[in-house]
Amino acid sequence: MRRVNCRQCGVVVEEVPWGTGKHSSTKVYIHFLGYWARKLSWKETAEEFRTSWDKVHDAVAYLVAWGLEHRVLGAIRAIGVDEIQYGKGHKYLTLVYQIDLGCTRLLWIGKERTVKTFREFFAMIGPEVSAKIEFVCSDMWKPYLGVIREKCSQALNILERFHIVAKVNKALDDIRAAEARRMKGDGYEPILTKSRWCLLKRPANLTANQK
Repeated sequence: MRRVNCRQCGVVVEEVPWGTGKHSSTKVYIHFLGYWARKLSWKETAEEFRTSWDKVHDAVAYLVAWGLEHRVLGAIRAIGVDEIQYGKGHKYLTLVYQIDLGCTRLLWIGKERTVKTFREFFAMIGPEVSAKIEFVCSDMWKPYLGVIREKCSQALNILERFHIVAKVNKALDDIRAAEARRMKGDGYEPILTKSRWCLLKRPANLTANQK
């Protein structure tokens, strides 16, 4: 690009409508790489369109920064929080989504899945937006539950069904094992052994022996 002598700014590089800042890629190409980086991995995107991984990274970084700068939070009625594992070992990211009717979007990502991490999300949106949240969907991870109780006491906390069922199944196993031990101690032959799936099946699906 040409260097020009601007009366207000002094000597600067000429601005062109198809470029931005010091990026060597055009705006159209940045959006093109960003679009495909949502569908493929960054490495696959770079290989498919014969560019470098760094170019794809820079395009995604530019689009994310632009989106955060121009994002309008507005009123948020419902959010969902969950963690995702990345890399090897116990490495997690905390993800918070807006799940309002007609508006589903990723609001925030934080490193780790701790109380401190989740509090950073509420610090980002501020107390006024937090006070208007009516529903929070989460699993039964205790750090999340504690922060929800602290920051969204007015909201209804909807727990993930998978973890509730897992807790119920564990409680059922504990009770079944305790009853079998009690019957054996009383001199009865325990009839509850090998009966876990009989208790979990729907009555209509039980065989004659299972009944």
